[in-house]
Amino acid sequence: MSRKVLFEDLGRIRYKKAWDYQEKLFAAVIRDKMEQKEDKNQYLLFCEHEPVYTLGKRGNRQNLLITRQMCESRQIDLHEIDRGGDITYHGPGQLVAYPIIDLEAFGFGIKRYISLLEDVVIETLKPYGIRGEKDEKAMGVWIDAADPARARKICAIGVRASHFVTMHGLALNIHNDLSYFNFIHPCGFTDRGVTSMQQETGRKIDFGEVSLGMKKAFGKLFAMELSAHGSLFGTGEKSFCT
Repeated sequence: MSRKVLFEDLGRIRYKKAWDYQEKLFAAVIRDKMEQKEDKNQYLLFCEHEPVYTLGKRGNRQNLLITRQMCESRQIDLHEIDRGGDITYHGPGQLVAYPIIDLEAFGFGIKRYISLLEDVVIETLKPYGIRGEKDEKAMGVWIDAADPARARKICAIGVRASHFVTMHGLALNIHNDLSYFNFIHPCGFTDRGVTSMQQETGRKIDFGEVSLGMKKAFGKLFAMELSAHGSLFGTGEKSFCT
């Protein structure tokens, strides 16, 4: 059972182009799984997007506070997509990660997978003195999650899975322009704010440095998961990022 995951940095890319590429890889991973290929690849994609609002399949259009025409005039793309979750924003200065992996190859389900994505972000934030937290009632990574008056999201998570293969993923705010969130109810929330690493630290944060840290966190935490459940796996590749 292969657990080889190939890493690819797509750089800055429009959302639709990255989405089409994800769909292509997603279909390939499912096909290889259905055909029971022994030597099959899985993927971890990193990128930045040009300004875009994305609305999940169960999202409420009323959480977009401006019209499509206003989006176009501000050069903000708008896409209704097939992930879970409500509406969110992606843009320059935000690190987006798209794991396209077979969860059964790693031996865990979707709930544990989402928890691991949150752990990856929390681990990535630690060197910057930022204490990321989980909220049992709201997916993603938060600051001051237990204090409703101060709770603010630093990373959104939304995924899709079919045949236990994942796509979409997470978006970590590094130094992106947070004013774009003023035109939506982020993730459907009206009583919580958003933040970024730069806003939390009060200093410039290097995007490449964070990207490298997140890649290492993916490798570390997924490897730990494999080690903790070693009896579930055969002798396949255990390297998460190559």
